[in-house]
Amino acid sequence: MTETIPPHRTEHSENFPVASRLIAARHRGVILAFYRFVRAADDIADHSALTPEEKLARLEKMAAALNGENDDVPAGQALRAALAARDLTPRHALDLLAAFRLDATKKRYADWSDLMAYCGLSAMPVGRFVLDVHGESAELWPASDAICASLQVINHLQDCGEDYAGLDRVYLPEETLSRHGAAVADLGGKRASPPLRAAIVELAHRSEALLAEGASLAGGVKDFRLACEIGAIVRLARANCRRLKRRDPLSERVHPSKAGFIALGLIGAIEGGFARAASHAPQPAGKRAA
Repeated sequence: MTETIPPHRTEHSENFPVASRLIAARHRGVILAFYRFVRAADDIADHSALTPEEKLARLEKMAAALNGENDDVPAGQALRAALAARDLTPRHALDLLAAFRLDATKKRYADWSDLMAYCGLSAMPVGRFVLDVHGESAELWPASDAICASLQVINHLQDCGEDYAGLDRVYLPEETLSRHGAAVADLGGKRASPPLRAAIVELAHRSEALLAEGASLAGGVKDFRLACEIGAIVRLARANCRRLKRRDPLSERVHPSKAGFIALGLIGAIEGGFARAASHAPQPAGKRAA
């Protein structure tokens, strides 16, 4: 059996909702099985006491468990069964494992394109999986991809000091840091230097632009409750971008309070519901004919 690593986070402590009560009960089980598998793999990739080789070996066991080649990983067994019960592909979870293999060996990202390629493995498969669970069209993937990439970048910005101090891992693109006159070593300070703050603000703006690219998603999905969940996530992400433009993640709290999280989520859920209702409202006969 593979040694179990205690999780750093659960679905209740993430920066954004994970299978919240907005999601229909029939879908939450498989989404939570997916989340717990991914969280277990992420905790391996982020474990400071494991060597890269040990991380890769453990991640390979997780992939084998998901593919039915061993029964050594409980989270892999659970997700495999949940996917089979819903006739869903393991593709998205396997893409995420590829991202965690990168985390085990790659410490720096050259530019925005390099970072977006990583997000294509580390973030976009999550949204695609949730859409698949709900039976939504793959035509919605580009909007979902943009939102998920934004969420990933926001997390990178919020945790940039911790990632550097604990893992010597820097997701902020080297090109962006260099263009603003910032150095990687600035991430080790108690406060962000002005050049580092400028780089963080630019990346927060780019995250907002990704959210704008995905703005059609809530209105495009068929499932009303999923639209509400998307609205809540997007509202929280926009608020986090605004805070990152005002606050220093090395020395100030960027995450919202629990009360703020709930309030923003409720407002966003209403916005998502309205967007879905408006886009699926019956059109007057004259407009349909036109």
